[in-house]
Amino acid sequence: MDPLIFHVDVNSAYLSWEAARRVANGETDLRRIPSAVGGDRQKRTGVILAKSIPAKKYNIKTGEPVAMALRKCPQLVLVKPDFRLYERNSKAFMDLCRRYAPVVEKYSIDECFLDMTGTHMLYPDPVQIATRIKNEIRDTLGFTVNVGIGSNKLLAKMASDFEKPDKVHTLFDWEIPAKLWPLPVDDLFTVGGATAQRLKKAYILTIGDLAKTELGKLQTIVGKKWGQQLHDYANGISHSPVRSQPEEVKGYSNSITLEQDVTSVETANQILLALAESVASRIRSGRDKALCISVTIRGNDFKDRSHQKKLAEPTDITAEIYQVAKQLFAELWDRRTPLRLLGISLTNLTKEDFAQQTLFSNQARDRERKLDKAVDRLRDKFGTDTISRGALLHSDLAVGKKFRSPSGKKREK
Repeated sequence: MDPLIFHVDVNSAYLSWEAARRVANGETDLRRIPSAVGGDRQKRTGVILAKSIPAKKYNIKTGEPVAMALRKCPQLVLVKPDFRLYERNSKAFMDLCRRYAPVVEKYSIDECFLDMTGTHMLYPDPVQIATRIKNEIRDTLGFTVNVGIGSNKLLAKMASDFEKPDKVHTLFDWEIPAKLWPLPVDDLFTVGGATAQRLKKAYILTIGDLAKTELGKLQTIVGKKWGQQLHDYANGISHSPVRSQPEEVKGYSNSITLEQDVTSVETANQILLALAESVASRIRSGRDKALCISVTIRGNDFKDRSHQKKLAEPTDITAEIYQVAKQLFAELWDRRTPLRLLGISLTNLTKEDFAQQTLFSNQARDRERKLDKAVDRLRDKFGTDTISRGALLHSDLAVGKKFRSPSGKKREK
């Protein structure tokens, strides 16, 4: 049987999910006005995590500081992120996809792969069933997706990035010369700005140019391993299987890839705080605690680097996770390489809660646990905008205060 893979990608996920909630409550549709998710408008702090199509007309970019975005568009409607809302919507659209596909792989919070191989007896027309899935998500959940169809994960993902929003596109092997090769070389999956510049200096301007470049020449430009992968991708070659996700939770993680490189510690810490809020909320909802925290960064050189720290005591406390993440990040980043991705992971899970000497006093930890639970309850009921963590500024766990590191060895993954 010929492989058949779908890639389902939510259009402007964070903003779409917030917009769908507001439309259901009779409020203005954020997708139709200049709007963005991220940061604090009054304090003009934080970074843009997602933006509407009208906001793009003002050249507002994901990852840029809120202050810069507001200078470009003073009337920008800015909303705070609500990661619990995003998790609920993510689960909802992937559960819907599982009703149609034998195997579904969650690729990120807002995209997944469906292995539809062998379903031709049930669904003879791939475009028709992809359109049905797309429309059902839109009509029942209130937000739109793109669906890419291909003979492997790479081609399906490339197809889903064609014209947006609310579209279905195909990219099969025989369509590569007409649909893939004319695109700019930096449109190819995994090709970032730095790599694109090196290729363009060698007069490799389109994906077709890349596909037709002699492999040895390409490897002298970008390196042996990277050159082989780019050459394969440009020719539509990928052997990565669609993997079903295990039911057992072995860890909690959240990461974000930014359109604009992160170049300052201040911006990175703001992103880490948002990630810590998200992942801490999720681990609490699962009634787990973590004995290991790790931070991952990816530079614009596409190299991933990670640090982890084993804790003396399990934690699910937002402020603790954030402080450890900041420390790991400070040790990890050399400040010379701009960053494209940041992530936090919580592993070595336990349901137990045992006390040892730790970086915060037991009294302070109890206070922060109560605060976290109160924040979770309010946000569950009224949404993220209901309450902010400004109270942390006056606590023993305040962001930016000095603290003693927990015992335990640090090691690089």
